[in-house]
Amino acid sequence: MLKIPTTLHIMQNISTSRSHFKETFSLLSGLVDDEKFLNSVDQAACIIAASIEKGNKIMSCGNGGSMCDAMHFAEELSGNYREARPAYPAFALSDASALTCIGNDYGFENVFSRQVEALGKQHDILLAISTSGNSPNILKAAEIAKSKGLIVVGLTGKDGGKLKSLCDHEIRIPWDGYPDRIQEIHIMCIHAIISGVESELKDKGL
Repeated sequence: MLKIPTTLHIMQNISTSRSHFKETFSLLSGLVDDEKFLNSVDQAACIIAASIEKGNKIMSCGNGGSMCDAMHFAEELSGNYREARPAYPAFALSDASALTCIGNDYGFENVFSRQVEALGKQHDILLAISTSGNSPNILKAAEIAKSKGLIVVGLTGKDGGKLKSLCDHEIRIPWDGYPDRIQEIHIMCIHAIISGVESELKDKGL
């Protein structure tokens, strides 16, 4: 039989929820007043829009929750976000058969880099997402992207990790706590970038 929570138990859960939202709000409030951070988001939208305008494609990758963000980013571009408009050439490196094949044959650190090697062309964009900036498979993907002349846009956290040195453009969430706070802001950045891309390309009839 389902046990009904006691008033005390409910109040304890509310306290936990309040702490969760307050922490995120505190981080977000600081970023809203950070012109350098806001400019990094706007610049990413301009870079991606310019690449699409020139006929290039956008690839994205991440691990775990960041993989979900990478997929969400790509589907909003190839589908649509807020405006009815042409589909933009974007996809996440998320095919399960490719990930398991490459992981089995070449190791998990190469699951994204092999796909970038196969599909990436000069002036394409790789959106590399890592809350720590130190995920080995993301670093490998960025390294291969750079060697092939792709533009690497990084969504990072903490101090940017090793990924920051591989990025042509970085958006960093400077948070040293649990990575879920970073992921929450990452998805907001993704929505802001997509909105900016749509706005940029709409003005050019795309």
